[in-house]
Parts: sequence; structure tokens; C-alpha cells
Amino acid sequence: MRIDILCRPENPESCQGTVDNVRQALDKLGVEAEVHQFTDSRKMIDNRIYVVPALLIDDQVRIAGRVPGVDEIVNFIAERPRYLRDVAEVA
Repeated sequence: MRIDILCRPENPESCQGTVDNVRQALDKLGVEAEVHQFTDSRKMIDNRIYVVPALLIDDQVRIAGRVPGVDEIVNFIAERPRYLRDVAEVA
């Protein structure tokens, strides 16, 4: 699993809050994931994100414009296997 956090360099507080919440959620679930933090405007443009911080799980935008809570991130991560299973059944 890959988790990307997009933010601007001039607003490090909200970005750090998102990183901390992601790490807490991963620890809570016992899940291993690659966590990347980007301050590149090109990455934001490529994903059509205009407000930060933004949270992407496996290149899918899950939330943008606010710091997500730990429980909210846990729900996003828990949805992932179910989403992949549903897509496999359709194909």
C-alpha cells in the first residue's frame, strides 16, 4: 500500500499533523505501508488537487483541504481490500 501526503512548504503544521495521524492509523491497524510526503506543486496539479493537505491512498484522492482524523484514515485503509475485491468480481 502506498500513502501520499501532498502539502505546500509554507504550511508545515497541517502537513505534519496529517503525517502523524497516518502513522497512528497504521500502528492502530498493524498495517505496513509506504508513506511519502510531497511538497511539489507538479504532483498536486497532476492529481487535480487545489487545496492542501491532501491524502492519497494507492493514487486515489481520499481527502483534501483538511487534516483527517485517525479514525477517518483507519476507515479509508479498511475500505481498500474490500474495494479491490469488488473490482476483481466485476472484471
